[in-house]
Amino acid sequence: MRTQLITQQGYNDLKQELDELWRTERPEVTKKVAWAASLGDRSENADYQYNKKRLREIDRRVRYLRKCLENLKIVEYRPEQNGKVFFGAWVEVENDAGETLKFRIVGYDEIFDRKDYISIDSPMARALLKKQVDDEAEVQTPSGIVVWYINSINYETPTTESG
Repeated sequence: MRTQLITQQGYNDLKQELDELWRTERPEVTKKVAWAASLGDRSENADYQYNKKRLREIDRRVRYLRKCLENLKIVEYRPEQNGKVFFGAWVEVENDAGETLKFRIVGYDEIFDRKDYISIDSPMARALLKKQVDDEAEVQTPSGIVVWYINSINYETPTTESG
């Protein structure tokens, strides 16, 4: 079972996606389906078949988002979190080989299409929770335990570095 937590930004993004699907995309696709259906034989009408399929996809996503948004709990940043890894933190870690990773710990529904976000339910996030800078975290992986050292913890959205 996954944690039903989300950042305010993630909640706003999901709400915006729902609004866009329901108010913009669905009406457009519905018009296309009605137009294609008016042409007659639907069995060989690619426009009709494609848009009908797209309408089902939109409806499925709308149902999911509505149910999801009802059950999610927004986690707000609190000043007492400073210096430790909690939900919503940007964390930079390094291993013994000198490899570094930087990511934000967020809810499951926020990780899609983002390579720099990891789920609070992931082994890495679980190992990092409540740790501080210079602490080490042991992460269980399929190939064994990997040790990561915490370089930085931040609760601000990082700015794009120019380099």
